[in-house]
Amino acid sequence: MDLRKLKTLIDLVSDSNVSELEITEAEGKVRIVKGSNAVVQGYAPAPVPMTPSAVVPSALAALPAEVAAAEAPALHAVKSPMVGTFYRSASPGAKSFVEVGDMVKAGDTICIIEAMKILNEIEAGKAGKVTQILCENGQAVEYGQSLLTIE
Repeated sequence: MDLRKLKTLIDLVSDSNVSELEITEAEGKVRIVKGSNAVVQGYAPAPVPMTPSAVVPSALAALPAEVAAAEAPALHAVKSPMVGTFYRSASPGAKSFVEVGDMVKAGDTICIIEAMKILNEIEAGKAGKVTQILCENGQAVEYGQSLLTIE
């Protein structure tokens, strides 16, 4: 099942009164459950590691919120379009698509999400500098989870 079809199904479930949708095709089976209390069998999300850059310096914390927001650069979070496994490179020994500090253009491949044995290339939504990579290679990711940030 391709990424567009999967996204369409997710949008259909979220915009309707349907709480659960299961579709079986030749390529495999997909089950979409609406609601925050949903449990996907056989899947446990990995804990998100705390990065040093997430700690706010005490001098910045003392500033009013408006001043801190004005000085902070606008960050664009690239989010996972599906549940799957995050990979930074095309194969285990290959060079990563991006590293922190790399400049990317809109449309550049920045990572891969494997879902149902299909490798889906994830592209940068905007041009800029990669400031954080929020997932580890081989980590399970959820739909809508932030993968990395672009400044």
